[in-house]
Amino acid sequence: MARALLLRPPPPLVVIVGATGTGKSRLALQLALRLGAEIVSADSMQVYKGLDIITNKASPQEQALCKHHMISFVDPLVTNYTVLDFRNEATAVIKELLASRKIPIVVGGTNYYIESLLWKVLIGTEDQHPDTVDRRAELEKLDSRELHRRLSQVDPAMAARLHPHDKRKLARSLQIFQETGVSHSKLLQQQREEEGGGPLGGPLKYPNPCILWLYAEKAVLDERLDQRVDAMLAAGLIEELQSFHRRYNQEWVASDTQDYQHGIFQSIGFKEFHQFLITEGKCTEEESSQFLEQGIEALKIATRRYARYQNKWIQNRFLRRPGPNIPPVYGLDVSDLSQWEEKVLEPAFQIVQSFCQGRPPATKPITPEPGPEGDKHSRRTCEVCDRIIIGDTEWKAHLGSKSHRFFLKRLQRLPASATQPGRGCPERGEWQRDEEKEEGPVEPTQPWL
Repeated sequence: MARALLLRPPPPLVVIVGATGTGKSRLALQLALRLGAEIVSADSMQVYKGLDIITNKASPQEQALCKHHMISFVDPLVTNYTVLDFRNEATAVIKELLASRKIPIVVGGTNYYIESLLWKVLIGTEDQHPDTVDRRAELEKLDSRELHRRLSQVDPAMAARLHPHDKRKLARSLQIFQETGVSHSKLLQQQREEEGGGPLGGPLKYPNPCILWLYAEKAVLDERLDQRVDAMLAAGLIEELQSFHRRYNQEWVASDTQDYQHGIFQSIGFKEFHQFLITEGKCTEEESSQFLEQGIEALKIATRRYARYQNKWIQNRFLRRPGPNIPPVYGLDVSDLSQWEEKVLEPAFQIVQSFCQGRPPATKPITPEPGPEGDKHSRRTCEVCDRIIIGDTEWKAHLGSKSHRFFLKRLQRLPASATQPGRGCPERGEWQRDEEKEEGPVEPTQPWL
């Protein structure tokens, strides 16, 4: 008996990934109930108290059925809760669950939160420096040009990798150097050179990761996401937003200090209704209805765009990247919800059971594809658009973008005296907003840099 216990594999770390609206939370709850597991949310907005509908938190009834961690414990006025904070707290939860031989099921849509749990990719200094927040706040008071100048002096390699306007990352790299005395780029290189490390970071943190990817056909998912927004509205989304705005955001708007880039205020769905919320009781009923409809449409567009970004991350991080530290990924097609039991739940349960028993699952993992070639840290300046582009892939995408083609055609029509970089280029207009409606700006794949 003792020998059998020694030979038992460690419980797997189950991670459910997929675009918003694919049923990740539903599968996590069903698996947890069948396996006696507990759920660890990896959603950067669900850590905050409030906005339960818009952030799609598990209902009180669902949380009563199974223990959920990392939900609704940060004050909504806190704006400096970081991925490091999450990593440290969630890792402690996972460690305790594994020690008691319970299966942790990580589920959520915040990609860099999931990465922080799977791989050794973050440079943490908080334990040694309790005044970290104050130091970071002081750095963020500087403009991006000054931050880039300072970083170039102490860590030219990292300064060359980061965009000169990426204030948050520039401040983070300077903070790391100030607190450790070692450049950020050198620390990352040391991490990659550890046993089991690779081009994207250090080794996997857990010996038995089980990755389940829920995916759906694009048209099916788009329709489902629109229906999800409609369901949120029926559940009281507008009342939730109005109440939250009055309690936490109204005074900031009045003083023109609202911030939709940090904390819970960056939730998809809150800033989209900004015009509707700030004009409540100050405009005609017809105007209010118009602002409401605009907010609903903006929410649907942002949700579809975010779903595409999530799927791109999964494909790039797990299926098209080099290195020995990429775990196998098991794909589950959720396009047809009428076949959920046979095509999603049962295969997922069998896969996790196989990991628990230390044997290969009958379901084969997805075969990785060759990753894109090129230097992701190359730096180019587009003289046509007067923009700095980081990365070969991003440069290629920029050259084919609608905005670049627009500026190029405009430049070709201008007289020679007006063809200086950036001359004659309008502010962001309808053509560019239309482009971003579906694709949106490229989000960082490694926000810890």
